[in-house]
Amino acid sequence: MDHLLTRIEKLEYHQTLLMKMIRSAGFEFDRLVITHNLGQPEVEEFLIMCEELNKEMLEQKAEKFIFYAPLFVQFKRRLTPKLDHREVIEACLKQRIFPELMDKLKRNIED
Repeated sequence: MDHLLTRIEKLEYHQTLLMKMIRSAGFEFDRLVITHNLGQPEVEEFLIMCEELNKEMLEQKAEKFIFYAPLFVQFKRRLTPKLDHREVIEACLKQRIFPELMDKLKRNIED
């Protein structure tokens, strides 16, 4: 059992080194997933949340609603605590994941 734990720890260490070596251009969100050790269920939950928020944004846009702060609040509240909302929004924009939604959310980030 100790041998298995040692091997897992070595793999985790090697993964950390590999993450430093590879370029993330175009895969910024995927890099966050790996760096913050998210599992497939957490990523799927995130994508479902974005789909719901995107639908809500499109409905608000059709109704000429121009303030998206409530969507931003929902996004921050529903985002896993493992991730920083600023990093996620930037990564999603760069990787073109829900770009229109992320653009609206980014406008609500306070500098």
